[in-house]
Amino acid sequence: MQCKEATSFWGPMVLGMHDAIVSTIGLVTGLVFADAHQYVIILTAIIASVAAGLSMAASSYLADRADNKPGVAKLRGTATGISYIFTAAFLIVPFVFIKNTLYAVLMCYLIAVSIIWFFNFVKSRLCGERFWPKFLEMLTICAIVTVSAFIIGECAKICFGIEI
Repeated sequence: MQCKEATSFWGPMVLGMHDAIVSTIGLVTGLVFADAHQYVIILTAIIASVAAGLSMAASSYLADRADNKPGVAKLRGTATGISYIFTAAFLIVPFVFIKNTLYAVLMCYLIAVSIIWFFNFVKSRLCGERFWPKFLEMLTICAIVTVSAFIIGECAKICFGIEI
C-alpha cells in the first residue's frame, strides 16, 4: 500500500497504537509496582485491552460519522481497533513468557519503542518522509504521556493514602 492509498489510515493506526502503548504500559507498570501476580497482570491487561480496543474502534467510527465521512468511517474505526488490540497484544506477550514481572515490564518498554520505530520506519519509506524526526517526536510524546500518568498515579496514591 503506497502512502497516498494509506493516507486515510495513518491517523487511525497512530491513534490506536499510541493509546494502546500508553494505556497498556501504564496498566502493567502499575500492576507490577503493586506487586500483582503474573497471571493477574496478564488477565487484567487482556480484558482492559480488548475493551479499550473495541471502544477506540467505536469512537473512531462515530467521530468519522459525526464529521460526515460515512464512506471511510467503518474502515478507519476498524484500523483504530485493530492497531490498538495488536499493539496491546505485543506488549502483553512478555508477561506470558517471563516469570519475573520486573523483567517483563522492561521488555514491554523495549517492545513499545520497537513498535514506534517500526511504524515510523515503514511510513518514512512509503511516504518519503524523514525517519528520525518523526520517530523521536512520537517516542517523546509517548514517553511524556506515560511518565505523566505514572506521576499522577503516584500522587493520587499519596493523596488518598492508598497502599497495596
